[in-house]
Amino acid sequence: MHSTARKDNVTLGPLTLAFTGARNDTVSKNRVSITIMAMRILRGVLALTFVAAFGVLTAGGAQAQDRVWVQIEAHQSLAAAEQRVRAYSQLVENVNGFQATTGLYAVALGPYELDLGQLVLQQLLAQGLIPRDSFLEDGDLYATQFFPVGTDTLQGEGAVTTEAAVTEAPAAEEFAVVEEEPAPVEIPDETPQEARQSEGQLTREERDQLQIALQWFGFYTGGIDGAFGPGTRGSMEAYQIDRGMEPTGILTTRQRAQLLSEYNGELAALGMQNVLDQRAGIQMDLPMAMVGFDSYNFPFSQYEEINDSGVRVMLISQPGDRATLFGLYEIMQTLEIVPLEGERERQGDSFLLTGQSADLRSHTEARLVGGAVKGFTLIWEPSADDQIARVLPMMQASFQAVDGALDPAAVPEGLDESIDMVSGLTVRSPDLVRTGFFLDAQGTVLTTTEVAGQCQQILIDNAYDASVAFRNDALGIVVLRPTQALAPLGFARMADAPARLRSDIAVAGYPFGGALSAASTSFGRLADLRGVNGEETVQRLEVATADTEAGGPVLDVTGNVIGMVLPGTVEGRTLPNEVTLALRSDQLIGLLQEAGVGLTVAQPAGALNRENLSREAADMTVRVSCWN
Repeated sequence: MHSTARKDNVTLGPLTLAFTGARNDTVSKNRVSITIMAMRILRGVLALTFVAAFGVLTAGGAQAQDRVWVQIEAHQSLAAAEQRVRAYSQLVENVNGFQATTGLYAVALGPYELDLGQLVLQQLLAQGLIPRDSFLEDGDLYATQFFPVGTDTLQGEGAVTTEAAVTEAPAAEEFAVVEEEPAPVEIPDETPQEARQSEGQLTREERDQLQIALQWFGFYTGGIDGAFGPGTRGSMEAYQIDRGMEPTGILTTRQRAQLLSEYNGELAALGMQNVLDQRAGIQMDLPMAMVGFDSYNFPFSQYEEINDSGVRVMLISQPGDRATLFGLYEIMQTLEIVPLEGERERQGDSFLLTGQSADLRSHTEARLVGGAVKGFTLIWEPSADDQIARVLPMMQASFQAVDGALDPAAVPEGLDESIDMVSGLTVRSPDLVRTGFFLDAQGTVLTTTEVAGQCQQILIDNAYDASVAFRNDALGIVVLRPTQALAPLGFARMADAPARLRSDIAVAGYPFGGALSAASTSFGRLADLRGVNGEETVQRLEVATADTEAGGPVLDVTGNVIGMVLPGTVEGRTLPNEVTLALRSDQLIGLLQEAGVGLTVAQPAGALNRENLSREAADMTVRVSCWN
């Protein structure tokens, strides 16, 4: 027979009943506050349970069976047991109070025939309507009955049967009856000394739960260790002050019940449930009162908003390696669900992306686990900021990768994909795309001034934030420095002398509006060492380039950089297709060095074939995008 302290929370749809009673006399001042609606719902659940049992136990097959009781509580004092048994009797019929041969006082439901008793116990436990440690008792330990007064169910043969249970089921309309709510039975308050005594009877689990609840509301920031030290005492005092209570730093039984009731009420509103998505191979807590499963769309398992929550969740799951992880990192940053402003962090086997805008927030994290990329994206509207501040840590703490990963063929039937969509998600488009190239091993980039002054954010290769380190409007150049250290595959070797007139040259850049993922190379000749107006800083090329290739490098046949492509207009006039203007590198070196750029000056080298020249050009060339 059990006598441990307990606090169970019963969640039934939108209605939450907090059973904050105790099994011991020292915490016997707890009560159960219930409404008429709650009583009818619970009675209905019991009646439906009995009806379900009728399909298993038929009247024709019922024989004399042993009688059993469903024991739900036990107390050391008669007063505490009477208090609890009367409270339960408002919830359901067949409530009994017994004094046991062990000296404890038990609260039990029944008696029932054995099979029916087993089903009642299973169903009520599954519904969370009775304590988790409830069990079947054959009555041998029950000595005398104290409730109901004048009743002795220990004598006689009677037991609730399936036939009786069916006839006792309430009419369906009874669940919709709304009656005046009776005044709740108040838990008497305690002095600090009494509160400390009752606190001493709490189990480790119950002490942890109080810390978790205090942490949830932001009063406690320490670890969950069940130890009520200075940190926990301080958080209790802060809670008391916030709720207008006397700040003693020791929660009374009533205050503990209120704290847990508030906490469980918020949990119920979020609907946090541990979900196993077997197909995605991910198990974690999700706010199922805010999202519901929608579809699989590789590499995402998508949970869309419900109840106008403004919240969405995408579980990330795909087979792959580090290259797959890094590729996903690049792709995710192009999606509209990842706003531009936020943290960008890529490590060896994981990445983190956060984004926030005036009307959207998102948090994405993924890592490489056993040959698969697993993670999640949480998306929400700013109105849900407070709730997500509590939901996100629970999702992170519970995340677990299990066997399995989404099949690339997991795509909804009839999905309308386009170049502007990835897995059914809209790809964010930049306001302007141009080309640039690396000047050093740290990732410093030279490009055209077109990307400066009109962008809230400048990205290198759609992934890395960059800021303007130097700008010269007369020449039309800007130097960009990434906000995080980069390790480019290649960078420019700047020629300090003019190239040979009529020599072969190559231009690298991003044509077609930057739609291609890698730089393209075009080949032509150096037509003139001066611009169309005789400028000594400009050279003229016989090669066609697109607007988005402005800022790209011009290379000679040895792979040395001899200039930077300029925009395709002069004094408001568009240049002919086969004419491109470029700044001369020998005119740029001194200016860039004065700006603090550590350039590498070109040395004589042998000529490269076009394939190798294209490879060298692509290694140093980047896409520069402007976002607003």
